[in-house]
Amino acid sequence: QVRLTEYGGGLVQPGGSLRLSCVASSVIFRFTTVNWYRQAPGKERELVASISNTSTADYAESVRGRFTISKDIRRNAVALQMDSLKPEDTAVYYCNVNSRVYEPGDYWGQGTQVTVSS
Repeated sequence: QVRLTEYGGGLVQPGGSLRLSCVASSVIFRFTTVNWYRQAPGKERELVASISNTSTADYAESVRGRFTISKDIRRNAVALQMDSLKPEDTAVYYCNVNSRVYEPGDYWGQGTQVTVSS
């Protein structure tokens, strides 16, 4: 069983930045795509960014150019750098891995709250 732990949420003013981190209890990030999702109150969970095992990144249109996903294999960690934050970015952010081969399973972190407000 893989455990994912998120860090770095908080309260920030519009236009500000936050950096989220997701740390895995194993080396699973070396072998599969890692996703960041978010869920705002009353809305469905939304895929925000992904990074593949070969470090190819992909972004939702709503965050492209403002968010950057990256991976640190030595630390079994994936980061989400969020810049130029907007109130509509307010949500609980979740790290996710859906692994088909290595330690197969659909793993989620506990979530971290990001609030963008003045």
